[in-house]
Amino acid sequence: MGIRWEGIMEAIQKEQTKTMSSPSKRREMDLMKLMMSDYKVEMINDGMQEFYVHFHGPNESPYHGGVWKVRVELPDAYPYKSPSIGFVNKIYHPNVDEMSGSVCLDVINQTWSPMFDLVNVFEVFLPQLLLYPNPSDPLNGEAAALMMRDRPNYDQRVKEYCEKYAKPKDIGVATEEKSSDEELSEDEYDSSDEQVAGKADP
Repeated sequence: MGIRWEGIMEAIQKEQTKTMSSPSKRREMDLMKLMMSDYKVEMINDGMQEFYVHFHGPNESPYHGGVWKVRVELPDAYPYKSPSIGFVNKIYHPNVDEMSGSVCLDVINQTWSPMFDLVNVFEVFLPQLLLYPNPSDPLNGEAAALMMRDRPNYDQRVKEYCEKYAKPKDIGVATEEKSSDEELSEDEYDSSDEQVAGKADP
């Protein structure tokens, strides 16, 4: 793919100087690192090999404002074999199959290295894929053709898909969650005011 992978890979490999341990230890370590990087992770079963990650579209792209549930499956040989990545809710992109959600991404499918980890997938590889689609290697031929023929119309279609399929409700997140958190913090704020006022009274 024509994304700037060489420079990205070199930077990641320089950064990743940690020693390789057993695949199961490495799986646990990478999953914990992903969770500590503020990604919402939902485990699919008791093991650590299948899970969903909530992924937000990158800024300065037509995907900004969209949120996707991405299914991740780690093979037994991870990190020596690449994870399997797929979008659960629909996304309009030349390199993502619209029906299955599978991703065409060289760095995951062919040039994966044990130096990479799950945080790289969500902070570097997927954002790069959305920022720099490659219409010459499509899984969605219609999206690729539209992108090459009429970029403004393609961007509009991406935004329509974001509105229709990539909102918090589309990945099972209740939209009330944020407002109830805000209400809770307002209640806490009010009660702390009352306590302060109570202390001031004789």
